[in-house]
Amino acid sequence: MYIAMNRFRIAPGSEEAFENIWKSRERRLNEMKGYVEFHMLKGPKAEDHTLYASHTVWESYEDFKAWTQSEQFRAAHAKAGENRGKVEYLGPPQFEGFEVFIHDAPEAKKEAAE
Repeated sequence: MYIAMNRFRIAPGSEEAFENIWKSRERRLNEMKGYVEFHMLKGPKAEDHTLYASHTVWESYEDFKAWTQSEQFRAAHAKAGENRGKVEYLGPPQFEGFEVFIHDAPEAKKEAAE
């Protein structure tokens, strides 16, 4: 399992526009082999920003890599430039990728028992 995250630091006053962009965005993730789930997280507020993180779970790193090189990825990100003036970002998104080495969830325990 592989988790891909991007952290976004959004300036005060831009939160609603940022959230609306993500709510209306065409993601195309469910068309990809190995896609498990997506979450867009709203984190703590600091004096100069609100922290957000996109969180995508994949069956493997290879599945995630295939997504980044796919037509679906290009289509999902095609309109990103149109939103530049609507939201004030404090720097570019920061990517973090994680290989899962422990997975403890009710579904995982059920599958292991079968």
